[in-house]
Amino acid sequence: MNVRRSAAVLAATVVIGAACAPVALAAESPSPSPSPSSKALPSGLFGSADPTYDGVWRQSLALLAQHTVGVKPAKSAVDWLVGQQCESGAFAPYRADVSVKCDAKTMVDTNSTAAAVQALESLGGQDMAADKAVAWLKSVQNKDGGWGYAAGGASDANSTSVVIGALVASGEKPDDVLSKGGESPYQALLKLSVPCDEDGGGAFAFQPDKKGKLAANADATAAGVLGSLGSGFVAKTGELAAEEPACADGGDKSTPEDAVHNGSAYLVSALAKDGYLKSALAGAEDQPDHGNTADAVVALAAAGRTTDAAKPLAWLEKNSGDWAAQSGPAAYAQLIFAAHATGTDPRAFGGVDLVKQLGSTGPAGSGGSNATATDTAVPSKEKEQDEDSGVSVWWIVGVGLVGGIGVGFLISSRNKKQPQP
Repeated sequence: MNVRRSAAVLAATVVIGAACAPVALAAESPSPSPSPSSKALPSGLFGSADPTYDGVWRQSLALLAQHTVGVKPAKSAVDWLVGQQCESGAFAPYRADVSVKCDAKTMVDTNSTAAAVQALESLGGQDMAADKAVAWLKSVQNKDGGWGYAAGGASDANSTSVVIGALVASGEKPDDVLSKGGESPYQALLKLSVPCDEDGGGAFAFQPDKKGKLAANADATAAGVLGSLGSGFVAKTGELAAEEPACADGGDKSTPEDAVHNGSAYLVSALAKDGYLKSALAGAEDQPDHGNTADAVVALAAAGRTTDAAKPLAWLEKNSGDWAAQSGPAAYAQLIFAAHATGTDPRAFGGVDLVKQLGSTGPAGSGGSNATATDTAVPSKEKEQDEDSGVSVWWIVGVGLVGGIGVGFLISSRNKKQPQP
């Protein structure tokens, strides 16, 4: 039940004033609003589930994944994404009617915007849209150098990391993108790294709790490692990491390199027993979290810990099929990113052609080995889940503008006081 996009989502509820606790699958939950039918959705959009809370996110990941494997996305898919942008340069998760101009009530966010930048920069030919988006991201940078999900929201590791990925994709040097307080995005991330002498030392926290304490969060750690490396969603295998102490404590002189080493060591420890990360949803603590596991594989590979990434990668190859089919395009993209980072063939991922599966969720691209798809083609399991599951995943994501369930880097559950992986 995840496809990356929630760590920061919870911050949006604070900005909006929606004081709702993380949503749980409970009998007393209200009936979900009907999701739009596939016929009502734009032909250029990937996926059939309600796009209200993740349309731009899943579209961006899908286009980026296709580009990564040599498939040229359909023009209709790229046009749809560009058309979602507001005049300010920011992106909202989904604008059903783009003829209506964005205003103060349009809930734009840093995560949708940064994901769109990474996709548009990779595709090329969209400099104007990407430049406007980057300018907006810079304009809403927090004094501590980081970003929250919504403009003005407290900085969190996930949002800051995805924005770093956008900055790097656009040719910016994150070290040079300083806030009004003179802080860089890397400095913001270092402040979210749990000290070595504390519980969960070396990990990243999503945000400090109300008392300023940092709690280890595997999802935020995967994001934080990539952010500290200056990497976006698409990461290459890093140089082989040297064998060093589990947690290097540089104190006030800690560097992004220290944070990468410490964060990746924490992920290795978290994955050691089962080979996968577990869900933090109430009542589902023993269930695997496929999205966060995929993110961890990317982070480990990028940090040069390819040997340590092998076990969770093998687990994903064996166990991620149903999850991806149910979750849709962003899930297939996450798996493609994991395959790419580890040098694994995404067209033979545990016997599954991820490229073909992703292609079947949206308009057909060209080049490479791509699925034969129409503008309305969607995976049956995703459609069935959206229409028939008593409580729609996307309705859950959207309660109170997302009470805390999401998918992977950003869509995974979080505790209101202190997010968990």
